[in-house]
Amino acid sequence: MISTNLNKVQDQIFSKCSEIGRDSNDITLIAVSKTQSIETISDVYRIGQRHFGENKAQELRDKGKELNLDITWHFIGHLQKNKAKYAVEFAEYIHSVDSIQLLDEIDKQALKFGKVQKFMIEANTSGEESKYGIENFNKIVELAEYSMTLKNVEFSGLMTMAPFVDDETIIRNSFKVLKEHFDKLKKNGFDIKHLSMGMTNDYLIALEEGATMLRIGTALFGERNYN
Repeated sequence: MISTNLNKVQDQIFSKCSEIGRDSNDITLIAVSKTQSIETISDVYRIGQRHFGENKAQELRDKGKELNLDITWHFIGHLQKNKAKYAVEFAEYIHSVDSIQLLDEIDKQALKFGKVQKFMIEANTSGEESKYGIENFNKIVELAEYSMTLKNVEFSGLMTMAPFVDDETIIRNSFKVLKEHFDKLKKNGFDIKHLSMGMTNDYLIALEEGATMLRIGTALFGERNYN
């Protein structure tokens, strides 16, 4: 089933990219493997998937230790300072940086692990109080500029979550705002590459609005069992 699902999502990405004049090779499909078993992740790896996303730092640590595979891990959840070390140890990218304090801790941990940690700034583009991320563009610029003073982190792009609504206009606007932020940062001289936006319900819209990283869970693995 997962093999069929993966092929379907990949086909849809390819078709959408062809339709809008983008190269599907520029798109990273991240399989969101939170709550999935080691066996399931291994199965998906065996059929060719290499990028996986986790939203709990300790779950990432546990899976990273147990799975001795050439996986590129992405940390995509809200990250607490005291758990940053687990994300830094295993994640190629941390998508959810939203404060100077967190970035300082990531920089400190990256030094310990002898790496330069790639990260995205999480932007709140919907104005929802329930969402994490920075709403004010000037605050995003401040954090981006601050990152340039640190030696063990690399500012790689922006991340957002669209609202969980049926209205496509609201979803699209959330992605448009992130792309506008991205373009302004590029104009200001930041060498960033990635827009992490788009999930199972809205990834085709995200592609139309410039996404380079898609975070797909349900469309690959089916509905999650949280019991």
